[in-house]
Amino acid sequence: MEFLKKTFRWFGPSFGVHLNEIKQIGATGIVAACQEVPLGKVWPTETIASLKSEIESYGLEWSVVESVNIHTAIKYGLPERDEYIDNYIQTLKNLAQNGVYTVCYNFMQLIDWTRTDLDCKLSNGASALRYSPVAAAAFDLFILKRKSARASYTDKVHQDASRFFDALSDTERKKLETSILAGMPGSTELIALEEFRRNHATVLGIGKALLQENLAYFLKAVIPVAEKIGIRMAIHPDDPPFSVFGVPRIVSKYEELKFLLDCCPSPSNGLTFCSGSLGASADNDLLKIVNDFGDKIHFIHLRNVVREADGSFYEADHLKGSVPMDKVMTALVNEQRKRHHSGTAVVAIPMRPDHGHVLLDDKKRKDKFYSGYSLIGRAIGLAQLTGLEMGIRASMDL
Repeated sequence: MEFLKKTFRWFGPSFGVHLNEIKQIGATGIVAACQEVPLGKVWPTETIASLKSEIESYGLEWSVVESVNIHTAIKYGLPERDEYIDNYIQTLKNLAQNGVYTVCYNFMQLIDWTRTDLDCKLSNGASALRYSPVAAAAFDLFILKRKSARASYTDKVHQDASRFFDALSDTERKKLETSILAGMPGSTELIALEEFRRNHATVLGIGKALLQENLAYFLKAVIPVAEKIGIRMAIHPDDPPFSVFGVPRIVSKYEELKFLLDCCPSPSNGLTFCSGSLGASADNDLLKIVNDFGDKIHFIHLRNVVREADGSFYEADHLKGSVPMDKVMTALVNEQRKRHHSGTAVVAIPMRPDHGHVLLDDKKRKDKFYSGYSLIGRAIGLAQLTGLEMGIRASMDL
């Protein structure tokens, strides 16, 4: 039976991690995107072919697209959304024409993911990504200055956030702002605070039910075409999987995953199983999600988090933390075994180690790669996960 396909995310030639380095650490597949194409535009066939050729020149395979980002007009249900959906469909056709069939995407609002500290120092000297609800509330209340923010927080959270913010220096306040506005992997440009405010106000005026309707509208337009051309769409969960700055989440828990899968049933309508995003909430039963939706998992992100009592979390070593990675891996291998026996789905599901610590020589070049995407930290994660998978397979005599 085939192993999980070992992949590694890469952001292109200007990124501080190179394809020849990725090849040396044992990955065989690359997770990449045509970063230079503006949001909402069609990815030209020639651009796709050029990126694929570059990846293949190193003996690697372009295994997954992450991401074909969704224009805000689609997320917000604006009149021009059909134009952008048509562009999206044409991009999928161009990818299929080039033999790239797995597409990871997300429907997150405002920013791709949210952390309040991109350089949290750990006891061993490495650094990690961290989220603090108190720091997030401080940003919302005193930097973003959302009008209705006070009503979103209890008196205790408001007091804690006020004390936290008052204790910050000007430099530390700017670091908090920068950490939150940098939540777009693949870009070193911060989201402008005023742009964030405008988009934030728009999202708050839409509401969860309508956002779900807009996701369903998108899926019902895209998935039939994707199924016809062999594209597997894999939606990424919201990160973190709970409301931040009052913004509703619609892909964050079991019921929401079920909604999006049920609204457009198709082998092409699937999931990116991200153990870190889903695992940041103790309410999510990761094993149930794998067991119930396993046949819909087209892509896997594995990382671990340590959840703290106040709702904070930081990204831990891949095998240590609040996520029972051994049990998660066992569930994934069992899903592979089902696929192997049924012969109805991809057995070598692409998997990548997500978000690595910054340590050792990566500290010398951390300004060259994007937050969470160090080389050595992710390489260690890949090695740990590969060893875990091999051990579990050996115990099952596979």
